Order: sequence, then C-alpha cells, then structure tokens
Amino acid sequence: MGKYMNPFTDVGFKHLFGREVSKELLTELIRVILGDERHVKRINLMNKEKVPRSLNHKVVIYDILCEDEDGTQFIVEIQNQYQGYFLDRALYYLCRMIDEQGLKGTAWRYEICPVYGIFFLNFKIASLTKFRTDVVLADRETGEVVNNKMRQIYLSLPHFNKTVEECQTDFDRWIYLLKNMETFENYPFYVEKSVFGKILEVANVATLSEEERWEYDQALKHYRDYNNTMYTFYHQGLEEGKAEGLEEGEAKGRAEGKFEGIRLMIQNMREQGMDISSIAKIAKLSEEEVMTLLGSK
Repeated sequence: MGKYMNPFTDVGFKHLFGREVSKELLTELIRVILGDERHVKRINLMNKEKVPRSLNHKVVIYDILCEDEDGTQFIVEIQNQYQGYFLDRALYYLCRMIDEQGLKGTAWRYEICPVYGIFFLNFKIASLTKFRTDVVLADRETGEVVNNKMRQIYLSLPHFNKTVEECQTDFDRWIYLLKNMETFENYPFYVEKSVFGKILEVANVATLSEEERWEYDQALKHYRDYNNTMYTFYHQGLEEGKAEGLEEGEAKGRAEGKFEGIRLMIQNMREQGMDISSIAKIAKLSEEEVMTLLGSK
C-alpha cells in the first residue's frame, strides 16, 4: 500500500473532499477547475441523498453535493467503472438538482440558481476525445451561451498524460496530484502552495483511524479487483486467440489467432455493458465491423 490514499476510490475521494474538515480542499478544487468563469466564495456541504417527491422516482445519492453562498450548486463525482449511459446519468443528476429548486405557489417565476456537474472519469467515453470537455447550453450556429444555469465539466483522466515538468498551471498540478497521488513518496512540485501540502497531509494513510483504514482497505481492494477484472477481460481474448492460432501453424495460426483474440475481446467488453461506439473506439474498428464480429462464432 502506498503512503498516500488513492483519491479515486469511493472512500478516498470522500475523505479528501466530502468532509467538513476538508472543505478548504473542495473549495480550492472547484475554484481551480472553474478558473475565471465563476468566483467561488465559500462552499457548504449539502445532504448527498435526494429523496424523490413521488414514489415513482428513485432516490439519488451523489458523491459530493455542495453549494456556494450565492446558491450555486455543485455535484462532484468520481466514476471508475465504465457505464454505457453515464452522460445520460450525469444529465439526469443535474436535472434533478434543478427540479429540487422548484417552489410551490403562484409567486415563483422560475428563477433558478446555476447547477454545475464536475465529473472525474477513470475511463474513456468515445464522444469525449480529450481530457477536458465543457458542455454549455449554447446556440448551435454561433456557439454563444444562451443559458448559463446548467454546466457539465467532464475530466477524462486517461487523456491526461502530462509529466511533472509539463504541469505549469495550478489546474494541471491538481490533476497530476490526484492521478498519481498513490505512487508518491515525496512532494512532486517545486512550486510551493499550501493547499498542495494540505491535500497530501489529509491523504496520508498513516493519519487514518483504525475504522477509516479498514474502510479504505476495502474500497481499495474493490477498486483494484475491478481494474484487474477489466484488464483480464481485455487481454484474455488476445491470449486465447493467439494460443489457438499457433497450434495450426505459423502464418495461418497468427492470422486466425489475432481474429479470434479481437473477437473475444469485443465480446467480453460487450458483456461488461459497453456500447458499440465505445468498443469500436477501443478496438480501432468501425461499428459495422464490431457488429459483424459480435455475430460471428
């Protein structure tokens, strides 16, 4: 186990950003993500569980739910496991937060406070082709923002590959810290800023209580088990196909082995719930080719 917590476990993320004692870190994280777009003053944590107004709707539990003193609300989520409809889920979360602002009676004129969704993704989504994707309600032709009350910010961590030397902004340093924290032995940056020292202090595994340590160990095990499972599924097809192919001869075996390996890989990803578009992106095939391979036995 590393010296510092893995912030992308459920327990680690909430330990760093979802407690009253660590609100300073959450506030600074949101500030650096939004930059000059919005001046965040003082973040207050909210009840993460939203009970529906009717029995026909589900209870929503967010990772972190908070608001600024002007009423602006923020959902901050970390998602490690691939979900085929995660973008829909994120939109649903924001719509629920907007719906919660509705007031009874005739006096309400539909004025709502802005709602931000900040989503850290530990996997790739085919339509998100870069590290940061900012979604606004804008005019399709001009790109001008029509309504600034709903914002989505997706941070796709697999697309962030900067080195320590390449991290020249506080935003880059934050992301580098979060993505690589579990492997640190010492503070990685020469640029001194108290908040970076603070986050490593809070993340130090040695400071956890016995109960916190047990919860973190369980979360870390779950995180690693999932990653190992996905890795195995991904490579199992390639290895099985290669083995079967080599038994039939050098040239023919390699060709058939590669085909079977790709087919098994695609089949495994599909069984894990991945959509055709995402599978095609990972396998570097067209969607038609993926459908053909899924249909071949």
